[in-house]
Amino acid sequence: MISAVQPAYAQDDEEDTIIVTGIRGSLGRAMDVKRDAHGVVDAISAEDIGKFPDTNLAESLQRITGVSIDRVNGEGSLLTARGFGAQFNLVTLNGRHMPAANITTIGGGDGADFAGGGGRSFDFQNLASEGVTRLEVYKTGRADNPSGGIGATVNVMTARPLDNPGTRLTIGAKALHDTSAVFGDDVTPEVTGLASWTDDSERFGVSLFGAWQRRDSGSPGAVSNTWNVTTIEDFLNNTGLLRPTSVVNNAPSDPDTLVTFPNDSRYTFASAERERLNGYATVQFSPTETLTFTADAFYAQNLQQEQRSEQTNWFNRPFDEVTFSDDLVPTTEYLFEDIGGIGSPNVKDQGHEQQFRSSKETLTSFGFNAEWDNGDGWHAEVDAHTSRAWSGPNSRNETTSTLVSIAAPTTDAHSLDLTGPLPVQNVVFNDCTRQGVTADGFPGTNCNGMLDVADLGSQVARTNLSQVTNQINEVQFSVGREFGDGARLDFGGEWQDGDFSRLQAGTTQTLGDWGIVNPGDVAQLAPGVVESFCLACQFNDFSTGGAAQVVPRGNALDLYDALSPYYLDLGNIPTTSNSFDTVSERIFAVWGQVSWEGEFASRPAELVFGVRYEDTNVSATTTQLIPTVIRWEADNDIRTINSVDQGTVTGTGGYNDLLPNVDFKIEAMPNVIARASYSETIARPTFGNLSPGASPDARPLDRPSFLGGQASGSANNTGLLPLRSKNLDLSFEWYFDDASYVSVGFFDKRVRNFIGNGVTSRTLFDLRDPTSGNAGTRSGDALDLIGELGLVQNDVSLFTATALVDQFGVDAARTMLAANQTGADLDQAFVDQTLADYDVLGNSDDPILNFEVDVPINNREGKIRGIEFAFQHFFGEDIGIPGLGVQANYTFVDGDVEADVTRVPDADEFALVGLSNTANATLIYENYGISARVAFNWRDDFAAQLNTNGGNRNPLITEAFKQVDASVSYDLTENLQLTFEGINLLGEDIRQHARSETAYVFVQDLSPRFLFGARYRF
Repeated sequence: MISAVQPAYAQDDEEDTIIVTGIRGSLGRAMDVKRDAHGVVDAISAEDIGKFPDTNLAESLQRITGVSIDRVNGEGSLLTARGFGAQFNLVTLNGRHMPAANITTIGGGDGADFAGGGGRSFDFQNLASEGVTRLEVYKTGRADNPSGGIGATVNVMTARPLDNPGTRLTIGAKALHDTSAVFGDDVTPEVTGLASWTDDSERFGVSLFGAWQRRDSGSPGAVSNTWNVTTIEDFLNNTGLLRPTSVVNNAPSDPDTLVTFPNDSRYTFASAERERLNGYATVQFSPTETLTFTADAFYAQNLQQEQRSEQTNWFNRPFDEVTFSDDLVPTTEYLFEDIGGIGSPNVKDQGHEQQFRSSKETLTSFGFNAEWDNGDGWHAEVDAHTSRAWSGPNSRNETTSTLVSIAAPTTDAHSLDLTGPLPVQNVVFNDCTRQGVTADGFPGTNCNGMLDVADLGSQVARTNLSQVTNQINEVQFSVGREFGDGARLDFGGEWQDGDFSRLQAGTTQTLGDWGIVNPGDVAQLAPGVVESFCLACQFNDFSTGGAAQVVPRGNALDLYDALSPYYLDLGNIPTTSNSFDTVSERIFAVWGQVSWEGEFASRPAELVFGVRYEDTNVSATTTQLIPTVIRWEADNDIRTINSVDQGTVTGTGGYNDLLPNVDFKIEAMPNVIARASYSETIARPTFGNLSPGASPDARPLDRPSFLGGQASGSANNTGLLPLRSKNLDLSFEWYFDDASYVSVGFFDKRVRNFIGNGVTSRTLFDLRDPTSGNAGTRSGDALDLIGELGLVQNDVSLFTATALVDQFGVDAARTMLAANQTGADLDQAFVDQTLADYDVLGNSDDPILNFEVDVPINNREGKIRGIEFAFQHFFGEDIGIPGLGVQANYTFVDGDVEADVTRVPDADEFALVGLSNTANATLIYENYGISARVAFNWRDDFAAQLNTNGGNRNPLITEAFKQVDASVSYDLTENLQLTFEGINLLGEDIRQHARSETAYVFVQDLSPRFLFGARYRF
């Protein structure tokens, strides 16, 4: 988008000069950009950004009509425009396409530990706002803009010295007080500096910018991993879910009604550290008045670490009591499970996994530009850059996440109450059952009636590494000629060479195993690493109902270093997995554009017609470990085991597009502008979807297939086509006063080739299913024994019986089961020992496992339409309060692409992720050296993900979110300004759910942040 150097809208030299004249001046310049543009364009000038209570550019962009953001740990990260999520929008820096390498590990729920990257979503969290002169948001397509943004193209512009001649130096410092911080520092620094210099001839100049910021934060929350979906009839008749004596309340009367129930419930606490560094340098030289050379370099680095602790209660099932909610999809709002009877020798474990997450993200860009304008109507420009985004680990063991599962075998019974916004767990505690020295010499639980480190035993340790590199080399050129009578011709071209690569690797090591064979090993092998921590005390807006008062907390890296060597010496060698993907995109484009400015029906009018042709070729490879066997390790712990050998899969694809655009603008009456625009745009598939690999999930079954588990896997498709959209925009704008306007706009988008994850049933690598229960298999023989002995039929009994049949044969297994049977249940200690001692591997007697494989395909079309309202006016003079004003906007978005929570999960659902209504309102005051704002931002609920939880195909719905921010600055002197900013003043929280609000998935309790600062201008 060379238009960053020669903007697509009219502006004079004064507009290019950044003059700090306050809020009103900046809003006026942004309004002029909107008014003078061809098509629909919004902007924010430098003063506007500097005065917002914004930690990064995303926080600023959310103030623009039709733009909303996703947050990570309370900070703006990803951008949604007109209902289209981040992957459908394009971000450029000074008109150059920026690569993205975003791995969403930090700040997420449980699945975030295994995030691999592979999207095109640009993370604005990496950029400091202070070094930006203007943000431009192009909502309509243009021939001279790079393709890739259906929702919008966002251009980030940085300072150039010849645009603002002279010598200027600005330095600033802020103290950030984060009220959520529990560990680390609750006050952290931020320092910025900007210098610009030109020589006396104003033909040579240099500008430098640097910014450094630290932030420590904390967030308590709650997570549920999986919500199962079935009919109420199947639920009531499933002996693995209910006993004959179980009580079911408020069950739906229609047998076909879908109901949903969880696998688990977790409380979490995460402590995060972030350090951001930005810098750029620009050199400009104009050897003549008609020729200007520009060279620039940009660097951004974002270092993050997060230490996370969980308290987890899994449901073994059957349930003893269930109460369903009155939601549209009835949900188990209360569950109770008695582990063999309160006070019995049977107990289950309460999980306390410790996680350490890390990421390092860098963005580098080197560019060169030559611009020639002969002053006689000819203009030419060449721009080239090489830019690289990289994301990877930021921890001492070079992983993006390390997880150490530890647990206490102390749960006699437990319940879950979901009638409030946060789950309330109630546990009957018993740390006396697992006393006594273990076979490996560890002491067992200590029977003191309270949870402490001595009760903990290790289970499994895992590490994950995700590393993404995205390189773009791009050359653009344009030639323009102005003719008489307001006519102009522009044409140009673009060559882009993009290379994406992704490395994913992981290890899994059995420690004390899921059955916790060594209670007490954590205290002995890792003394002082784990401490007791009151997780419930960290919630500000929610109550745990007395749960999670004492929760173990420790650094997962230290735990791994302490526990792994001991079990490695016992022969517990980690299993490994890794894959490496590459995607290469070669894009060639040419474009032409004709502009006319004159009169139509005796009124000033402008017309632009353009067309862009693009040819894209894609090649991709995946190098991956080959899965060899399914290993059943415990009741619901079923894993894919890979060989040490790797294989390579290749794929190719390609497409070409002809993208026209027409923009018509007329000043229908003085200061009233009407616009009509038509354009065709594209958004390319994610890199992750283009890689050609296929694999079963690491945990392909969430429970045995005989008991309803559905095997899941994934494959990709290099032949995917881009989304193609036909866009119509109509806009009416009345500029009725200085820095004041009202506008209403309508947009309609007809999009085809939406990418859906179609599910196909297929085998993968001829893997066999040890959990099938088929006659003639070990699990089939186990089912016969369970029925013969009158045992309850569930995950635990099926695995235990199958493992014994596998090891000792049917007759011996019958004897061992009968000897450890109490009524319909097995002795828990016997079960735990079996879990620890034996695994069951798929063999030739087992059937080949049929997987539900997610495959991305172009299979959908959608219609998206919306209305945008915007109003801006300084009205204080009219009421005797000079300097008082307001800025407000509202965007309504609708379409046939919304998620349906009631649909039967027999096929993948198609919906537009991120589709939501938004609103902003800002009250402004500026006078007597004071600049103040109070800003309100609201975003309605929206689908954040689709088809989660395997065959349950649940949507992930982010609930409506509102935030109030404020900022005040005071010019103490002509050069010195003091500032105060408050972010999320009301401490609004993030909550996500599945098919009903009761079916919570992710809750994050957020807190306000305050910044106190000073800025000095020399």
